[in-house]
Amino acid sequence: MEAVTLLLAATGCLLVLLLRPVYGLAVYVILSMWYPYCVGTVSVGTIDFSVGRIVIIALFVKIFLSTDLARKFKVVWLDRLVVILFVAEVLAGFTTTEPMRLLEYRSGDFFDMALPYFVVRLIIRKREHFITFLKIIAWSVALLAVFGIYESLSGRNLLKLGRSLGVPAIRLNYFYRAQTTFRVCIYYGIFSAMVGVLSIGLLKNLRKNKFVYRILIGLIFLGAFSSMSSGAQLTMVGGLAFIGFYRYRRNWRGAIIGIVLMCGLVEIISNRHFYSVIGRFTFSSSTAWYRARLFEVAFFEGGMSGHWLTGHGFEEPGWGLKIDTRDWTDIANHYLLQLCRYGLVGFIPFCAVIIAAIKKLFEGFWRMESDEDRWLIWCVAGGMMGVLLAFHTVSLFGQPMIMLFIIFGFCGVMQSILVNRQEWDNVKNARCQ
Repeated sequence: MEAVTLLLAATGCLLVLLLRPVYGLAVYVILSMWYPYCVGTVSVGTIDFSVGRIVIIALFVKIFLSTDLARKFKVVWLDRLVVILFVAEVLAGFTTTEPMRLLEYRSGDFFDMALPYFVVRLIIRKREHFITFLKIIAWSVALLAVFGIYESLSGRNLLKLGRSLGVPAIRLNYFYRAQTTFRVCIYYGIFSAMVGVLSIGLLKNLRKNKFVYRILIGLIFLGAFSSMSSGAQLTMVGGLAFIGFYRYRRNWRGAIIGIVLMCGLVEIISNRHFYSVIGRFTFSSSTAWYRARLFEVAFFEGGMSGHWLTGHGFEEPGWGLKIDTRDWTDIANHYLLQLCRYGLVGFIPFCAVIIAAIKKLFEGFWRMESDEDRWLIWCVAGGMMGVLLAFHTVSLFGQPMIMLFIIFGFCGVMQSILVNRQEWDNVKNARCQ
């Protein structure tokens, strides 16, 4: 598959160099989605380069050599925190992991997380750029959903792309778990759910073809459902519930207080902890029990004992023996994975990036006067909130993390691109008076 990978990478690089940067960004995401690293890579030393990783290098070359986007870039605190996060993870890793192995792991995450974040920060400079990018990605994910729905109904994956896949599991008696091009079903479902929630932002910002995009969004959510995964279900429920709260947004303080009180009430009157409630959003009671026990072992039964500062690194933490006597640990919680690998040194900056992204997004939201612009920001927030909720049921890699850091990039640019548009509209209105 290496020859095919090189051919697709060369084609993607050529498109990136010929097209405008925003279309180059779309090419990168589409290739990362349709031909990910689990299908084919090119090895350079100990590092595997997927098509997406090669194409994003070409995209940065285009930005720095053929445009003035780098000169227009203004650093914000969110940018600094993303850099601090990766530096903190490397520093923590040096205390737990052999240097070459650490370099291999961190370089992969650098290509799949940091670079997508900064390429969005550099390229998306106008509202039109954001809308154009979102339209293209919505069409691509909707097309992938057609394959996902077929796979869920028939059990046949038409997008194996040379991989050896096992027999798909069946959920709800009739549906197979759709995987499409992704490494595992849950990654496909979460990725689709994130894009579906983001795409709802288009509905108040299109002058024509709204019905077509409603169909596309419906297909995307059906594709997410076809994965038959609890993570996708949580991403959809969380994102759509957040969007449904839009008309009541001025009551956000009361909503947060209510959620905190509900969690406290569950702790008082139930024989289970409040975090067990999130775990019940699954297709299996056994996996819900496992996720609850994972949390308890990590925090209350010595799972992090002696490793709070810099974590266990990439070694097996041995929690499985305490959970259900298995000899390995499936850390099905992204927050716990971050804490387990990098300790508080990596976990605190990770939380800081999330908080800063939310803060940056809503600083822009309350400055907007246009309902269309506020709706765009709210749907970006919905896509992020959905996956942050799903983090309680899965640890993510690959395409979903690429999309999450792209959303973080959106958080960094939404205020400036919408304020600039708003100021330009005010100038035009003043000229007409």
